[in-house]
Amino acid sequence: MWLFFSIYYQIKGQGDLRQSWQLIKETLYGPSNWKFIVVVLLMFLNWGLEARKWQILVSRIEKIRFGKAYKAILTGQAFALNTINRSGDFVGRILYLQEGNRLRGVALSLVGSMSQIVVTFFIGLIALVDLRYTILNRNNQLEVLNEYLLDALMILLFIGVIVFTILYFNVSLVTRLIEKIPFVEKYKFLIEKVEALHWRELTRILCLSVVRYVVYIVQYVLLLQLFGVESGVLTLAMMVSVFFLVMASIPSIALAELGFRGKVSLQLFGLLSTNHLGIIAAAAGIWVINLIIPAILGSVLILGVRLFKNKQDNKLIV
Repeated sequence: MWLFFSIYYQIKGQGDLRQSWQLIKETLYGPSNWKFIVVVLLMFLNWGLEARKWQILVSRIEKIRFGKAYKAILTGQAFALNTINRSGDFVGRILYLQEGNRLRGVALSLVGSMSQIVVTFFIGLIALVDLRYTILNRNNQLEVLNEYLLDALMILLFIGVIVFTILYFNVSLVTRLIEKIPFVEKYKFLIEKVEALHWRELTRILCLSVVRYVVYIVQYVLLLQLFGVESGVLTLAMMVSVFFLVMASIPSIALAELGFRGKVSLQLFGLLSTNHLGIIAAAAGIWVINLIIPAILGSVLILGVRLFKNKQDNKLIV
């Protein structure tokens, strides 16, 4: 219930919401409404890919069905909505593991998150370079970054991508080093399964992360086109990648980030189009479809888990 009230007040506080909502309603009944349907369907594919990643990762400790993995991912979104950069999703995921495996699942969840970070930063860096040398010029600049700061940022990102990629494919070595820390040694059973991850599995997880990232891009580009933000498909895709890079780099809480998303969107997509209302509507649409709807579904699943446990407890008492 708290989740629903929080969402309501967050949406209510947005100044452009009424106009954006009117634009959304008009668009849904227009000739291009099929794009909105595709975006919604891609939401299920998006979380299905994440569920498959989770299923592969936890197979080291427990075999779970795809349907159970999908429920775990949606439940994780309900918890993630109130944590910085949605880092708390593991809480919901591990609820569907056996009690003895739940803490082990936390370390495996971090590996999955790391794969998505590698993809986001790698593609985002490429898009940032494209932004720097094809879109930005003396008459077309970002308010918060001049060209020198942008160059410095690209260098730092390049180093970060290399470091993250090396760490990702050597996660077993990193785990062994962590286990040697005195106060960690007695808890090494919690992370030892990470050592068993082979580079083939890590590559599969990374490939699924790439496909999931592409799904995100397609969703955002379709919504931008739907709401009349005119530009080339490749240019929009590159700008969306920069947007994802910014959102991943700056700490934020999903439930409270709608306004921030709108401001970042206007800064970036405003370089391509003067259709500010369409930009805001696309940002709000992605926020609702990819974050809020899955979180609501996850909340319903959490309620189901609690009811099931209560029934089990009552049976034991009888």
